Amino acid sequence: MKILQQIAVSVLLLSVFISCKNDVKNDEGSKKLNIVTTTTMITDLVKNIGGGHVEVNGLMGAGVDPHLYKASEGDVNKLYNADIVMYNGLHLEGKLVEVFEKMERTGTTQIALAEILNKSELIGSEYFASNYDPHVWFNITYFKQFAEKVTETLVAKDPENAASYAENEKKYIQQLTELEAAVKAKIETLPIEKRILVTAHDAFNYFGKAYNFEVVGLQGLSTATEAGVQDVQRISQFIIDNKVKAIFVESSVPRRTIEALQQSVKSKGQDVKIGGSLYSDALGSAGTQEETYIGMFTYNVNTIVDALK
Repeated sequence: MKILQQIAVSVLLLSVFISCKNDVKNDEGSKKLNIVTTTTMITDLVKNIGGGHVEVNGLMGAGVDPHLYKASEGDVNKLYNADIVMYNGLHLEGKLVEVFEKMERTGTTQIALAEILNKSELIGSEYFASNYDPHVWFNITYFKQFAEKVTETLVAKDPENAASYAENEKKYIQQLTELEAAVKAKIETLPIEKRILVTAHDAFNYFGKAYNFEVVGLQGLSTATEAGVQDVQRISQFIIDNKVKAIFVESSVPRRTIEALQQSVKSKGQDVKIGGSLYSDALGSAGTQEETYIGMFTYNVNTIVDALK
């Protein structure tokens, strides 16, 4: 009930902004496009493509869980004043859906990047609101499609700087191609039978599909769900049966869920180590390698492979 009240407040605030709309957003004195993004992955992407021609305001910071994120009054203000709003979609930002729907009345360009993907290629789920797993950024090919859509949107909104956006996209796509090659080479050092990834929640299914990992999440696709005793018992037995060497916590999910799983394995006379903390729904802190999508992906792969060898 409390969550519904908080969503209602956010929607009410947006309605007030809409009714009081003025020309602030179209200030001719500002030459940069004002772009508001949700997740840190999308924020990093838009900065790479937009370069110096855009002002990017990310709503979510390092370690923030987008499944549970609620819009503040300041967020609603940023969204209203944006030229473009870019978000993941597929209900990843579940508690912002009503706000985005209200935003349609403002005429602001809204892009749900994951919605452009071919639905036949997505991983379905009967347990998630959108019926699709929203963690699509763990397939680098999909992230390249994101980059193309971001470029297309910026060019349409700001044709004067089209050449710059196109050049930035070309450079970034090349970096993603190099990332793909490096990731593949690292993973190939890990035997197929050891490619079992046990994490706090089901964020890595696209990664598993791309690189032949069996992925097991203690919680479901959304961190709003909680693992029960039966889940812990079932997965701890799976770890023992498959001789899994390491399991992983996630930066945006409480550590206690994986620690409980580790203790369950130990209670059955076996041992499993915590192989490290992976970045799933958010990038790392500013000033670290993991603050970028490429750095995050590289770190995750190195952590996974080194722990499971």
